[in-house]
Amino acid sequence: MDDIATLDRRQGPHGEVVLRRRGAHFEIIANGCFLMDTSDGRSERLLVDAAYDTLLPTVSDPHVLIGGLGVGFSLAHAAQDPRWGQIAVVEREDAVIDWHRTGPLRAISERALSDSRTRIIHADLVDYVRTAQDRFDALCLDIDNGPGWTVTEGNDSLYSPAGLAHCVRRLNPGGVLAVWSAQPSPAFDQALRNAGFTGVSTKEVRVARGVPDVVHLGVRPA
Repeated sequence: MDDIATLDRRQGPHGEVVLRRRGAHFEIIANGCFLMDTSDGRSERLLVDAAYDTLLPTVSDPHVLIGGLGVGFSLAHAAQDPRWGQIAVVEREDAVIDWHRTGPLRAISERALSDSRTRIIHADLVDYVRTAQDRFDALCLDIDNGPGWTVTEGNDSLYSPAGLAHCVRRLNPGGVLAVWSAQPSPAFDQALRNAGFTGVSTKEVRVARGVPDVVHLGVRPA
């Protein structure tokens, strides 16, 4: 059995967040719910790549917003791609930001954080999408285990008709919404269509056991 060590445990405004090391890998736990670990970043990288590949060919120098810093795989992958013009990351937990800036996760994200295109926005993603004035060409959201499996109750509103309407307003015409999920959700695909997104589709990443991880995609009409 892998050795498990708790590296940091903090109480924040949304509950407890914990960073653990399990063998050679790190994992993040929020309010007792496993969020992600560093054992396999394929689906986090797919989140970014699928968003870029879905953009209209006329979109140049695209700006991407990554919702949730997590273990840093999505940010690191975006920063490795020179095609992204600007990279913003919204993260609400002080602890997660600290783990990347000065803590054990620095090895994953240090190069991306020093990239001149990158900026960290310390905010709750739900509030930011609702109130910000910034617009992006891609929103890559990964703050829950899926639209039907949220980390905190308040996150539910992000996937509601009102929340998706806010996502539409944060996107430039032709922009892409990409949402990570630990399992497929036909109901969420329909919610995207109801919100006015076109080209709704899913990309899957097979996992060792159980249903595949999924990235839900939708395009704001140009």
